[in-house]
Amino acid sequence: MGYFPFYIDIENKKCVVVGGGVVALRKIEKILPFKPKITVVAPEICNEITEIDGLEIHKRKFLDSDINDAFTVIAATDNNELNAYIFKLCQEKNILINTVDDKEKCGFIFPALVKKENVTIGISTEGKSPIYARFLREKIENALDENVDRAINILSSVRNLIKREIDTEEKRKLAFEQILKLCITDINKVSDEKIFEIISDLK
Repeated sequence: MGYFPFYIDIENKKCVVVGGGVVALRKIEKILPFKPKITVVAPEICNEITEIDGLEIHKRKFLDSDINDAFTVIAATDNNELNAYIFKLCQEKNILINTVDDKEKCGFIFPALVKKENVTIGISTEGKSPIYARFLREKIENALDENVDRAINILSSVRNLIKREIDTEEKRKLAFEQILKLCITDINKVSDEKIFEIISDLK
């Protein structure tokens, strides 16, 4: 079976990272842009992690109570027995867990992420080939130019206007498609006048 790509709001939700090395750092860097409340627990924690603002740091061994009220947990230690124990604990408490480099002990996996302003794209090979997922990520990143976010903001700004001014779903779809085409062909030609002209023609 594959992994369904849920997109979940993790802002201000408690995320516990057990481990303080480079692997833990990589996971932290992936979720940081989405603004969770991150707690890091490990006897040794690298400087790159301790220098990140806003993290709650506990420089000690893991305690069962560390995952109380956690929304998700990342087990990123170099101790397989400890990672397995944390996985079992999370299963008992119905907490989503990612165990680094152990697909069988994951409630979710990390995709290769493309994040550009309002666009977030997750790429997964179901854990079979992370290097190919990274290759696809790089291709997509190169395909996203600086106008992507401008186009999304334009299309977002006209949603209520189109819903208010155009009665049918079919014509609303046409309006969005025409404005999108204009954004793709020459975003600098997009203006309020041109948008109103497209809407008026479809009313």
